[in-house]
Amino acid sequence: MPENLLKGKVGIITGALDENSIAWKTALKVKEQGGRFVLTNAPIAMRMGAIKELAEECNTIVIPADATVVEDIEKLYAEAKEFLGGNFDFLLHSIGMSPNIRKGRSYGDLNYEWAMKSYDVSAISFHKMMHVAEKMDIMNEWASIIGLSYIAAQRVYPFYTDMADAKALLESIARGYGYRFGKLKKVRVNTISQSPTKTTAGTGIGGFDSFFNFAEALSPLGNASAESCADYIVTMFSDLTRMVTMQNLFHDGGYSFTGISEEIMEQFKDL
Repeated sequence: MPENLLKGKVGIITGALDENSIAWKTALKVKEQGGRFVLTNAPIAMRMGAIKELAEECNTIVIPADATVVEDIEKLYAEAKEFLGGNFDFLLHSIGMSPNIRKGRSYGDLNYEWAMKSYDVSAISFHKMMHVAEKMDIMNEWASIIGLSYIAAQRVYPFYTDMADAKALLESIARGYGYRFGKLKKVRVNTISQSPTKTTAGTGIGGFDSFFNFAEALSPLGNASAESCADYIVTMFSDLTRMVTMQNLFHDGGYSFTGISEEIMEQFKDL
C-alpha cells in the first residue's frame, strides 16, 4: 500500500476492544498511513478491553461515549475536535451487540426489549452519529464514514438472529444518510460486509467455528482477516475512493458470490 494515504486526515475510530478487533487493527493501519484519530468506546466495553494501551501506542486519547446517547456523541465530537485541531475526515462505526445472542435466545423466541437494544446499539447509533455530525457541521468535504456489516443482512443465517435485522437496518441507514450527506457536503457513507472474523464479538456467536471453516472452504480466496479489512477501511478513508458512496462492499474473499466449491462438494460426494 502506498505510504501516507491518510496524511493530514483526522477522525474517530469506535469499537476497538482488543488486538483481535477490526477497529484495533484499523487504528494501527491509520496511524501507519499518517492519519490521526481519537478512540472511543462505551464505558462498559472499555472495562472489558485494553483500549488505553492502543491509545498509548497510537499517541492519542480515549474519550468514553455511549453511541446510543446523543449527548454523549456531542461531547465526544467536541472533545475530539479540540484534541485533533479541526473537523473530521473519517469515522468508523464498529459497534454491535445482541443480548438475545449472548443469552441464547432463538429468532422465534426473541426478547423484544433486548432486540430493540440490539437495533439501537448496532444500527440506530450509526444514524445518531451522522445526525450529530450533520448538526454540528463537523465533517469535512469528501470525508468518509464506514460502518461494519455482515452478509446476514441480506441472506438467512439462523444463528445470527436479531443481529441480521440490525445489520440490514445499518445498511439501509448508510444508503439514506449517504444520499443526504453526499448532497450536503460530498461526504461518503458506506458499509463493509466482512468475512466471519475471529474477534471477541464474532466468536461469541454459537456455531462460529463451524461457520468460519465453512466460509473458508467456500471462498476462493479464503476468509478475509481483520488486518486485511483494516487495509480496506484505510483505502475507503483515503482520497482514492472519493466517488464510492451508499454501497455495501463485500470484503469476504469471494464468499458472497460463490455458490459452491469443490471442497464443499467433496464432503458430500459419497452421501
